[in-house]
Amino acid sequence: MDKLKLAIIGLGKMGLSHLSIAGAHSEVSIVGVCDTSKIVIDFLKKFTPFECFSDYKKMIESSKPHAVILAVPTKFHYEMIADLLQKKIHVFSEKPLTTHPTEATHLTQLANQFEVVNQVGYHNQFLGTFIEMKRLINNGTIGTIQHFTGEAYGPVITKSNESTWRSNASEGGGCLMDYASHVIDLINGSIGVITKTHGFLLKKIYSTNVEDAVYGLLELSSGVTGVLSVNWSDETYRKMTTRITINGSNGKIICDATELKVFLKNSIEMEGYSKGWNIKTVGALQEPVDFYLRGEEYSAQLDYFIKAALKKVPNTINTFEQAAHTDRAIQLIQSSN
Repeated sequence: MDKLKLAIIGLGKMGLSHLSIAGAHSEVSIVGVCDTSKIVIDFLKKFTPFECFSDYKKMIESSKPHAVILAVPTKFHYEMIADLLQKKIHVFSEKPLTTHPTEATHLTQLANQFEVVNQVGYHNQFLGTFIEMKRLINNGTIGTIQHFTGEAYGPVITKSNESTWRSNASEGGGCLMDYASHVIDLINGSIGVITKTHGFLLKKIYSTNVEDAVYGLLELSSGVTGVLSVNWSDETYRKMTTRITINGSNGKIICDATELKVFLKNSIEMEGYSKGWNIKTVGALQEPVDFYLRGEEYSAQLDYFIKAALKKVPNTINTFEQAAHTDRAIQLIQSSN
């Protein structure tokens, strides 16, 4: 096919962001957009050329897309994605994939059965600093991993009694599912799969029905242990800040969205790295994108999904199978509390 026929379901903050990026993509034709909000649909009908729907099933029947971007509350993911997969439609879903790991496992099986491209929106996997961090880990640059710390802080919930989807755990709200899932995914995808949890605290700061902070110990399949520390009610940060720190037998890595710091005890034969501290910025590590909105990683993840659906790249990053590991880790943390 010359262009990917793409539809978008859910036009909140992330859905509109995806629409802007995909709408500017040279290999995409937007064939339909869908939301249950009459205000949103009326606005898009008036100011955009897109065909608009309030019922996603009618949109699928009418526009017959090759692929769909799904940006609706997590509680709707399982039923909608299962329906799309069985129609052999490629699916990009916002995170987390599901509210229960058994659902994630079934969606993985369906995606494999119907041979459709599947991807989840853990955008950190497309940031240059975290990509390089993973490469260094895989190459054994800092030696045997001894310990890690995964952190995220930001000012999401800073007042009491805020009533949004974020205050409803059944819709994917709460710091664990909405915020900590990004860090958990980075750990699963870069260091090793989380298989055990120890002594977790899910703490309320401003919220009544969900947690605002997540603290505890994680254990990977390799036996390596580390700390998870996430707080979305930290007003000392201007925006979400995610950081991974890894201690190894030959050094240390400290990585966030803007900078990668690598300390090496002994020199290694690798271009750009020497004994002592090595510092690289995201500007030096990030691959350029054709359309910039919010950050290169948001455009890069959709570009990858589109190219995978067009069979130009393999479907190997942020798959449903990988996202299911994160769903399972979330359940382990919930159970250990």
